[in-house]
Amino acid sequence: MRSLKGKLLLDGGKLVDTAFHHAVVLICEHDSKGAFGLVLNRPSSHKVGEAADELVPGTVRHLPVYLGGPVQPQLFNCLYHQPQSGQPSDSMIMRGLCLARSLEELMEANGDSLQPAQVKFFAGYAGWSPGQLDREMKEKALLTHPASIAAVFDPQPQTLWNRILRAKGPKYRLLAEMPDDVSRN
Repeated sequence: MRSLKGKLLLDGGKLVDTAFHHAVVLICEHDSKGAFGLVLNRPSSHKVGEAADELVPGTVRHLPVYLGGPVQPQLFNCLYHQPQSGQPSDSMIMRGLCLARSLEELMEANGDSLQPAQVKFFAGYAGWSPGQLDREMKEKALLTHPASIAAVFDPQPQTLWNRILRAKGPKYRLLAEMPDDVSRN
């Protein structure tokens, strides 16, 4: 099994009528026990300040809470950019990007130095049981793409899926530009 940790998964056009239609998912964990990821392009109408307690500094209270996936929507996760991260740790997804599984963990790692462009908050997550993600990859329901800090913290998440597909080349341009309902074309 090849781990997809630190990669982006994109809807390959076969996930219409699912929670992953046009989704861009960052894989945070992938091993023999299963996989865990966060949907990067589903901001909700809720703000961090509404959902979190006084632990969150004022600099990030106005940020949206993203819908990280359909599993355990009451669970809070945070991705944060930490460029000076040295040795790999359990919280590191890729160089310079870490995962906090609670606000307490996020504040412990960052204190009051959180910057809006360097943190993203999620309610829920995407989860796969052992072997499930590998089967979905074989069925070509999902496409892989290298993750980057820029993609994770993209300021226009609603168009991220389209832009990544167009950047993958002509083979994917048609998929990126196809309307959801082709009968309305």
